[in-house]
Amino acid sequence: MKRSKLKIALWSLAFVLLLTIGATAGYAAFLTDKARDTADASHESLDRGGKSDKRDEIVTPDLNSTSVLFIGVDDSETRDSYEAGGRSLSDALVLATFNDEDKSVKLVSIPRDSYTYIPEVGYNDKITHAHSFGGTDATIETVENLFNVPVDYYVRLNFNSFVDVVDSINGVEFDVPFDLAEQNSEDAKSAIKLEKGRQVVNGEEALALVRSRQYDSDLARGERQMEMIEAIVDKAASVGSISNYGNIIDSIGDNMKTNLTFSQMTSYKDYVLSEDGLNFDEMQLEGEGDYMDNGIWYFQIDENSLMNIQSSLRTHLDLEEQSEPSSFAGEEQSSINSDYDDQYRY
Repeated sequence: MKRSKLKIALWSLAFVLLLTIGATAGYAAFLTDKARDTADASHESLDRGGKSDKRDEIVTPDLNSTSVLFIGVDDSETRDSYEAGGRSLSDALVLATFNDEDKSVKLVSIPRDSYTYIPEVGYNDKITHAHSFGGTDATIETVENLFNVPVDYYVRLNFNSFVDVVDSINGVEFDVPFDLAEQNSEDAKSAIKLEKGRQVVNGEEALALVRSRQYDSDLARGERQMEMIEAIVDKAASVGSISNYGNIIDSIGDNMKTNLTFSQMTSYKDYVLSEDGLNFDEMQLEGEGDYMDNGIWYFQIDENSLMNIQSSLRTHLDLEEQSEPSSFAGEEQSSINSDYDDQYRY
């Protein structure tokens, strides 16, 4: 199964977006109550508590520069049947940092097969396995170790919301980079077929575009997924989508978990309403894929790329410059769970 699902990130900002635009159209009271109820139902605290170990004190989005990790997973019965303890793999990871001074946003796409140290188990493995080993907390701890920055908040989504949200805004315009034949969300082989060129794609077609990597590289897929994020946010911001905001919230519904409260979500409104609008500075971890001695394929992160991104993120979060680069490798050698890779070798 090819399951790099989401990269739809920034749904906390999507809530803010719909409330801001909805308010100007007379929808504010209804949408605010609806969004608050959904946010309250989706709230899930982390085992670590309210503060990252990499913070001296708790930060808040209304006063500080903050970070949010967006975790895309597949909670379908088909995938869960393969997972130990019912925990799915993280099929997509995007780390976003928000600078409070200039209201800028940086996004880092993390390839799911990145070979890195996973503190939960004490050895190196694919970063996608962190979620199966220890859920959201283990994934956050792994990302913090990789980039040497705190992860203040998280938003965890499954792929059902992706299809539903795109359909709720009547599709998005996207420049399809190649002819495509891909499975749909029900794993029907070649059920989604697209021709190269700019066109409006529906939810299933958008999912096929962000999940597929048989036509290009893992890095190209990350760039494609980032483009899809912007296409969805741009469409959600359009006047024609105002009447669909209630449906967007319904689509997210049970498909989201986050440690952001509703008031914290709405604190991001200044990023949406900034003079230049909501713009993303996209960064991509560089590296190359290769098979290791165990016969399993990994994405080997380029250390210079990692160091540059570490430095950029720390500056964006108003953190002190690290005295020396944080390594993405742990002290112990890899101990691979080959069962996962046998089932999810892409």
